Amino acid sequence: MGKFIISKRTNGDFQFNLKAGNGQVILTSQGYSTKPSCENGIGSVKTYSQEDSKFERNTAKDGRCYFNLKAGNGQIIGTSQMYESDNGMENGIESVKNNAPHAHVEDETSI
Repeated sequence: MGKFIISKRTNGDFQFNLKAGNGQVILTSQGYSTKPSCENGIGSVKTYSQEDSKFERNTAKDGRCYFNLKAGNGQIIGTSQMYESDNGMENGIESVKNNAPHAHVEDETSI
C-alpha cells in the first residue's frame, strides 16, 4: 500500500512524496509554507488523482516523459519522476491512481 511522507526542505518549506508499495516515489509536491497547507495538498491528491483529466502529460527537452497532477483550479499539486517512455509514464499515473486514495500519511517533521 502507498504512503505519503511529509518532510521539510532545507529552506523550511514542507513537502510530501507519494510512495508506492515498493517504496518508489511516484509523486512529489511543491513546497508549502505551513504543514496544514501540505496536508491539504495531500487531500487534493487523494481527490484529483481519480480524474484522468487532472493528469497533464509532458515531454522534457531531453525526450523523457513526466506528468503533473493538477487541482480543480489548475494549480500543480505534484510532479512525477522522469520516465524513458510514454508507457512508463502511463504506468506511473496508474500507480498514483491506485495508491493515493488509501495511502496513509507519515509525518517525518515531528520525529
